[in-house]
Amino acid sequence: MKLNYWRTLKVGLAFAVIQVFWTSYDYVVPLLLENTFGLSNTLRGLIMGADNLLSLFLLPLFGKISDKTNTKWGRRTPFIVLGTVASVIIMIFVPITSNAQLKSSLNLREQITATHVEGYTYTDHEGKVYNAEELYTMLYNEGAHNSDYCDRKYFKDFGGETLEKYLEIALNPLDENGEYTDEYNTFVKTGINSYATDQIFEKITKGDIVPLVLYMIVLLLVLIAMATFRSPAVALMPDVTPKPLRSQANAMINLAGGAGGAVAFLIYTITFMINPYGYMAIFIAVACAMLILLALFLWLVKEPKLFQECQDLCAEYGISNDEEDEVQTGVDEATLALESGKAKKARMVSFFLILASIFMWFMGYNAISSNLSIYITKTLGQSAGIGGVISGVSMGVSAVAFIPVGWLAVKIGRRKSIMLGFGLAVISYILIFFFAATPSSYAVYLYAIFYLIAGFGLIIGNVNTFPMVVELSSNATIGKYTGLYYTATMSAQAITPFIAGLIMDEWGTKYLFLYSVICVVISIALMFFVKHGDSKAVPKSALEMLGEDG
Repeated sequence: MKLNYWRTLKVGLAFAVIQVFWTSYDYVVPLLLENTFGLSNTLRGLIMGADNLLSLFLLPLFGKISDKTNTKWGRRTPFIVLGTVASVIIMIFVPITSNAQLKSSLNLREQITATHVEGYTYTDHEGKVYNAEELYTMLYNEGAHNSDYCDRKYFKDFGGETLEKYLEIALNPLDENGEYTDEYNTFVKTGINSYATDQIFEKITKGDIVPLVLYMIVLLLVLIAMATFRSPAVALMPDVTPKPLRSQANAMINLAGGAGGAVAFLIYTITFMINPYGYMAIFIAVACAMLILLALFLWLVKEPKLFQECQDLCAEYGISNDEEDEVQTGVDEATLALESGKAKKARMVSFFLILASIFMWFMGYNAISSNLSIYITKTLGQSAGIGGVISGVSMGVSAVAFIPVGWLAVKIGRRKSIMLGFGLAVISYILIFFFAATPSSYAVYLYAIFYLIAGFGLIIGNVNTFPMVVELSSNATIGKYTGLYYTATMSAQAITPFIAGLIMDEWGTKYLFLYSVICVVISIALMFFVKHGDSKAVPKSALEMLGEDG
């Protein structure tokens, strides 16, 4: 039995539609919230997490509904079509609701960050002129008279010499060519931008909360529309793939999703290079990309035909896509019932351990992914476009690993593969914490390398966790189990941005990575105790067995 890679890749177009949106969402929305509403890390995390709460109920609900749906187009395709179209229509209103305030916020930011170097002076948005020491004192007062807090929030880490180091940089901001030095751009300029963000919230957002409320309502409607077809779209792969081939198939599905992510990367990176605040153009382009991918899916994928081909293949090899059979035959009925009950209980224990492990993995991973663009721009002092290049290179290089990762699960099993992938993520986050979480001329390069290592870990985990979940399902419950899988991932994504924001505001950005390490280590520990859901050997076909008997 061999996987039809091309057919599976076509089925993955539905997942590509999803990834175009989510890749853009995770990178662009935090920047939009920062620049438009001036939200702190904590408030931004709260909003991004709250938007996902409703999905906790919708994902398993629509997965279960699609299990019971029966149309001439199949049971998943109608949800994919209607959900995509609804999402695209609503999505356009996300930048529209924030556009008016964005203009006001950008004007205020420009006034606050306009500096003039003549013995170093700083002119604020009210026209008041500060010398370097007066500016530091003013920002220090904004930091609630806490020098450590002020150091983290506005000036980053100067090694305990905050005022002296700040004055040294601020009084000598230009190099021999008359350009701003790297230290100035990294420390002083970034600090003033952080102050500007706080002022946008205090002077604009708090004065008129209506734009923020409208924005949240529209974004919530988009996420509801996306939730209606996420579980059905992902459940389509196990519908048309025999159980022993699902890790390899999921690698191809993730490859298709990676292609969708690459489309999103091109959209927001090119747009940010042209216009750092081109949110409207990004959302329009993402909507168009989703519709194009949907059209390709409808043209290339005929769900009822693929489902029947899968059933025929399973019949040929004498396997079932229903729940795994752990019960021995040839025993009396009472023993059979007892063994059956024990097997079901054991499978359910493993099922919930898998979901708990997935939950903790996403607690760690999403804490970083949802703050990637903010970390790149505010901590490392790079442009949003450079951040896009880093995430895009990571996606591109990591995509090469999808097919080998599928084969790895066949060789050593899904559970061991997952633990290996999560271990790589732990190593990379520790390296970032120690070597790439403090601004320096080389930090961005180290971060890109370590982030790439984490990307490989992400691929290994994502390729194998979902097949472990649906391995424990039956044909009649694939959509339901898919929904429960996404309940675990989305609940983590609803909680962790808020926790991550609190940590960043209270202790500093670098501790975000330590928090992620703790979460992923717990995930590995939970996966260690899983006993069911691993990949099984592919059986021989009836013709092959007949040939051996003959």
